[in-house]
Amino acid sequence: MITAADSNVLVDIAANNPMFLETSLAALRRARREGIVIVSEVVWAEVLTGYADPRQGLKALTGLGVRYVAMGVDAANIAAAAWRQFRMGGGTRRERILPDFLIGAHAVHHAERLLTRDRGVYRAYFPDLELLDPAAS
Repeated sequence: MITAADSNVLVDIAANNPMFLETSLAALRRARREGIVIVSEVVWAEVLTGYADPRQGLKALTGLGVRYVAMGVDAANIAAAAWRQFRMGGGTRRERILPDFLIGAHAVHHAERLLTRDRGVYRAYFPDLELLDPAAS
């Protein structure tokens, strides 16, 4: 089983988020037991913003057992189609910007499921993508 991880789960763990640390860590461990965990360049970059020294961020991501898998053109095309659907449906909210669609498309193309706490956009625009919600693990 290949699981793509969303930034929010990895940031919960890296930042020791008291509200979500235990559930996010348990869900990540489950995903690793069941296969491999991958991240896109978008997630990689979002997580690394929390580190002044990129080497510390790299060490943290490596320590979490995640693998970097580049998006590629096919996944980018999926993201563009989903983003276009969002915009044509009247979507204008700034908090739902393109990175969510890039993360979802990466998961659709490269994984079998997405580990995330942010279920709304993924359920709406990637309905065939299985979601692993830390709160449900």
